Amino acid sequence: MALKRIEPGKRMSAAVIHNGMVYLAGYTPEKALGKSVAEQTKDILEQIDETLKQAGTDKTNIVKANIWLTDIKTWAEMNSVWDQWVVPGQTPARATVESKLAAPGIDVEIMVEAAIVKKARKAAKVARPAKKSAKKATKKAKRK
Repeated sequence: MALKRIEPGKRMSAAVIHNGMVYLAGYTPEKALGKSVAEQTKDILEQIDETLKQAGTDKTNIVKANIWLTDIKTWAEMNSVWDQWVVPGQTPARATVESKLAAPGIDVEIMVEAAIVKKARKAAKVARPAKKSAKKATKKAKRK
């Protein structure tokens, strides 16, 4: 299966699709650079929503999230936005750590991995007729 890259650049791609999964790069604020952690988180999650849409999936299919904060004391502030964004009952596995980030004014970075469920459903539908045909052939063979 070939890789599909979303917004490939000189250094990295915004995301890479492979084998029914999409792997997003670490996202940092664009519009909210230098603003509050809550504003940065909201900005990043909007970017993630857009990239997931380009990949043919959405936040309900995120299986893993990694979050970096420049100050772990802002964890509750970040979570206030995160908790409004995630869908209850469909939250991913997640880790949040404190770390120095790439440039001044960037206080949050988020990276996610998500399943592309639509393709899996299509593949399952295609596989079903073959499975049914095998069952019919087995029944016919038993009758003889």
